[in-house]
Amino acid sequence: EIPGYYLGITQYAEELLADLDKLPGWPERVKTMQANWIGKSYGVRFAFPYTLDGKPEKLWVFTTRADTIMGVTYCAVAPEHPLATYAARDNTQLARFIDECKRTSVMEADLATMEKKGLPAGISVTHPLSGEQIPVWVANYVLMGYGEGAVMAVPAHDERDFEFALQHHLPIRQVVAVPDQEFSAGAWQDWYADKDNGVCVNSGQYDGLTYPQATDAVAAELHRKKLGDKQIQWRLRDWGISRQRYWGCPIPIIHCEQCGAVPVPDDQLPVVLPEDCVPDGSGNPLNRRTDFIDCTCPQCSRPARRETDTMDTFVDSSWYYFRYCSHDNGSAMTDQRAGYWMPVDQYIGGIEHAILHLLYSRFWNKVMRDLGLITCDEPFANLLTQGMVLNHIFLRRNEKGGIAYFAPDEVDIALDGSGRIERVTAHADGRPVEYAGIGTMSKSKRNGIDPQALIEKYGADATRLFMMFASPPDQSLEWSDAAVEGAFRFLKRLWKFAGEVVAGPAGELNRDSLTDNQKDLRRKVHETVVKVNDDIGRRYTFNTAIAAVMELMNALGRTGDDSDNGRAIRREGLENVVLLLAPIIPHITESIWQALGHSRAVIDMPWPQADMAALHKDDITLIVQVNGKKRTEITVASTAGEEAIRSAALASETVKRYTAGKDIKKVVTVPGRLVNIVVA
Repeated sequence: EIPGYYLGITQYAEELLADLDKLPGWPERVKTMQANWIGKSYGVRFAFPYTLDGKPEKLWVFTTRADTIMGVTYCAVAPEHPLATYAARDNTQLARFIDECKRTSVMEADLATMEKKGLPAGISVTHPLSGEQIPVWVANYVLMGYGEGAVMAVPAHDERDFEFALQHHLPIRQVVAVPDQEFSAGAWQDWYADKDNGVCVNSGQYDGLTYPQATDAVAAELHRKKLGDKQIQWRLRDWGISRQRYWGCPIPIIHCEQCGAVPVPDDQLPVVLPEDCVPDGSGNPLNRRTDFIDCTCPQCSRPARRETDTMDTFVDSSWYYFRYCSHDNGSAMTDQRAGYWMPVDQYIGGIEHAILHLLYSRFWNKVMRDLGLITCDEPFANLLTQGMVLNHIFLRRNEKGGIAYFAPDEVDIALDGSGRIERVTAHADGRPVEYAGIGTMSKSKRNGIDPQALIEKYGADATRLFMMFASPPDQSLEWSDAAVEGAFRFLKRLWKFAGEVVAGPAGELNRDSLTDNQKDLRRKVHETVVKVNDDIGRRYTFNTAIAAVMELMNALGRTGDDSDNGRAIRREGLENVVLLLAPIIPHITESIWQALGHSRAVIDMPWPQADMAALHKDDITLIVQVNGKKRTEITVASTAGEEAIRSAALASETVKRYTAGKDIKKVVTVPGRLVNIVVA
């Protein structure tokens, strides 16, 4: 254990949780992850009394399932708990176990899957309601950093306790029953933890009570006995920012034997690190730099020692964007310009930052606000978490357990009849290579792809188009060289179509003389503009935007209309295709744009907007449902009112068949979409 510095993020736990509701532009998945990390729990905190060395003591626990208190058969404490330390004084086996636990992971994901281990502490505590003596165990699945570092173990209704009790032959006592469910201590069933449908059993005065009723009654009795009460607990802990390393932002504290810990005065900031340290793995090199450590106390002028801990790098990434707003301010972190620029309109980052970086940034924002440095409550209005790029993983294990990875271009792959990978061999020696499935591209697994080979074969535009088209940006993309071929074929079609339009005579559009087919095609052009504006501008789904443009290209390519209006619509459609695809395939679109006779670069053109007049339809098609099931479609005038739509729907021969002899209760119309006829 060493001294460390912390930031009081727990002081903002309530606001950090509540303000997630102010972020409609964030993915629900991320908000849920943050809410779980903050971890607001409603429950009961209470004590198990016991005597230690002749003195009365209390083992405090917190539970969200006070309704199961009569099912406690043991208590478990974390290896770091003071009671565990006390019990290990004269117990070498327990001391070794505690030492082993301290060297293992405390990540909850790891704890969920690791074997539940423990040893008896040789100490018993008293059940606060029944008076029963309850043995205490030291267990590796209890975290000192959560709650009290101790749990009341109810094996019958907690899966971790159940697993531990089975392994160590501890009693399992059912105290909650669910109708039509039979309890067995031999195997865990999910309903054992059901608090919403069960009632207390084998619990004395609490028998028959539901979860909320039992919780209230147990809390009241514990309060009467002065042994506990209802309480809100938080999973969130204060942010430890100390790092014992050279690189990082120095913690601006000076240690003086006379004055204690003294902040570095403002006029001596920033504390500047020496630039010639060489980290060699032997500890923090700053500890050996007397030219950095030795200083004078700002308060008493006596010799003092500079702090050598540096800050967690998340500190820097928590607020740098505010500095961008006022980078040239030499006297303050930020100024009134932050009020104009912040919050960030659109943040794009990986899902791996969903909790720490984004939560720390929200916390830092609120601290700066409370210090009067800024005015906004949240730093990022909208959040897009991009997916990962996946690729095949190939490896070979040696006799010592080491793993050597092979890049995709270093192996030969043989497929079976269904297209699955059957055999993999190395180019270099022809020996077998193990196929390890699909995984995130990484340098360590050597399954990244250098796009240069694809660029040389297909061009940069085809490679870019494939990457944008293959997957929504927030989902994982499975890499496929073969799929680039499809993007390349589309670009060839686009190039050929552009050549035909450029080579032919230009038509002049006469809106007053358009045929129905010409109106439909022109409407398709401007419907595509509307969709791409929404897909790219609001939803960031580049793949659906590209798909819409491809559909438009198909429609433009199918028309054989060589009239003035026909040629004009094809050219109008092509120009919109070029403008809409320019951010994705900038090279080919610039060439086509110039070939169409434009002198201004495509990148400098205004973004296309739809002609609303072109979107007008004389007639619209509506789905007709009977009792919520689609039965037919009807075509009505786009200006038709509700009564006209109702009459047209009821006049349909198909509708008459489904409503014959039945009582029509009501007809519901959804403008522009459907009609639902409710019959009985």
